[in-house]
Amino acid sequence: MSALRAPATIPERRGEPTPRRAPLTAVEGGAGRRLDAVRAPLQATSGVPFMVLCALVLVGALLAALLLNTTMARGSYEMSRLQREVGLVAQDVQEVQAELRTAESSLAEEANRLGMVPAEDMTMLSVAEGEVVAGTAEKP
Repeated sequence: MSALRAPATIPERRGEPTPRRAPLTAVEGGAGRRLDAVRAPLQATSGVPFMVLCALVLVGALLAALLLNTTMARGSYEMSRLQREVGLVAQDVQEVQAELRTAESSLAEEANRLGMVPAEDMTMLSVAEGEVVAGTAEKP
């Protein structure tokens, strides 16, 4: 077999499609008049589709990163707003608890001022069952 290259064919007009593989050619070789059929090497194919695919993958990855970053930033702003709100609610709760403690401490004085006296015998009733739960009151 021979390793000679077949001449490249160049299309003369723009409208003709370029062949991907040249036709078989006969090359002289060996002893006598023996001819071997050898295919011409494949012509180079275009790398444009691969480049377009790579560009699309790159653009898709960049858009995904942008979307993820935007979502994370929005979540961060929401979290800081909620933390501020939790701080304000905690302050309100502390203020109400302080008011409750002061009201509890002055409750006995306020009751005495209104003329109330402490109960000597306390009885607890269950309204749902109609029974005395604790105390010394007589059952009806």
